[in-house]
Amino acid sequence: MFFSSDSMNFIIISRQSWEEKNLGSNIQDIARHLAKNHRVVFVNDCMKWSSLLPNKSSQVRQRNEFIEQHEGKHFFEAEENLWVLYPKNLLGSFNWITNPKLYDYLNRYNGRQLVSEIKAAVKQLKWDSYVVLNDNDMLQGFYLKELLNPKLYIYYLRDNFLAVDYWKRHGERLEPQLMSKVDLIASNSIYLANRAARYNPNSVYVGQGCDLKLFDLDTIRECPPDLAALPRPRIGYAGALTRIRLDVDLIEAVAKERPEWQVVLIGSPDETFPKERLDALPNITFLGPKSPQQIPAYLAYMDVLINPQELNEVTIGNYPRKIDEYLAMGKPVVAVKTETMALFEKHVYLADSKAQFIAYIADALEGQQLSSPEDRIAFAFEHTWENSVGSLVEAVNNMLASMPQII
Repeated sequence: MFFSSDSMNFIIISRQSWEEKNLGSNIQDIARHLAKNHRVVFVNDCMKWSSLLPNKSSQVRQRNEFIEQHEGKHFFEAEENLWVLYPKNLLGSFNWITNPKLYDYLNRYNGRQLVSEIKAAVKQLKWDSYVVLNDNDMLQGFYLKELLNPKLYIYYLRDNFLAVDYWKRHGERLEPQLMSKVDLIASNSIYLANRAARYNPNSVYVGQGCDLKLFDLDTIRECPPDLAALPRPRIGYAGALTRIRLDVDLIEAVAKERPEWQVVLIGSPDETFPKERLDALPNITFLGPKSPQQIPAYLAYMDVLINPQELNEVTIGNYPRKIDEYLAMGKPVVAVKTETMALFEKHVYLADSKAQFIAYIADALEGQQLSSPEDRIAFAFEHTWENSVGSLVEAVNNMLASMPQII
């Protein structure tokens, strides 16, 4: 098959399952936008031996139900030009092994298991050349360049997972090696792009895309009843409620120091988040998780939107997509200051202390504005998937142009 820079074949190694629809997914959005002009195989996050444990039963059930909906097929065209592969092989759960040589041997075994199914899928499609895009998996994806022999192997660096114990155990050693040997590293934040460049000169910042079609003030007619029951001013957050990403002390300080404000938290708390502690404060309200279609109406009827981000190794380089969603509603936004957040400094109050965070909320409530609602909306809509995926494809084309074409 002729490999053309105009229409390419992409294999995406995903950290997230295709059937998961309730969480925002960079890699799913990238796959869909690539498929507008290219052909894509989306390789679902593989099940491992640990999935046989009782606490994983709901995940297994969800996957099995999804496969049954597709007549039991593990490889099918989910959308035009976009195929989804559900690997049948269970991969070994080897992360507990501390010996590096033994781990590497077994990790390569996992890689061969995965690659055997990928090769069968691309053979079915009659692809003989492709680009592989690895979604930030430095473990499962470590040997795929050698085993798949793609035209290009790209590492998509979107988060610093080395701050999480699971990934740190072997990733601290393997991720720098992987970044050094891949053909290209694409990052969604300047911070992560600078980090990647220490290991590989072929590192590019492709920005962050957002799908903001739901975030249109003109389509919102009324305030959701559970939010309407709360007095104003409403200080709102919508997103993951997890201790590793949110500064609980900061949220508590806002509520305690300004009891006349209603702090509204939308999302599903995980087991690390101290919901009971915050729920004890009379002016903090948990409204629970909402669907992506519901979120815009809640944001539209907040007075100030916040991102009380915990500063740590996980979050310091993180691009919070929720900021674009907030701005798309034209709302004033207060966030914790980070290197990545400097991108938003003309439109978002960036605080480097609890006192400043609270003061900025007060300023916003009093009508002080860094920019107009119209400017905030326009800025948010600059961060499209068309722009982000376009930058990625441009980087791929530039690298392919320097290589002999395969026919």
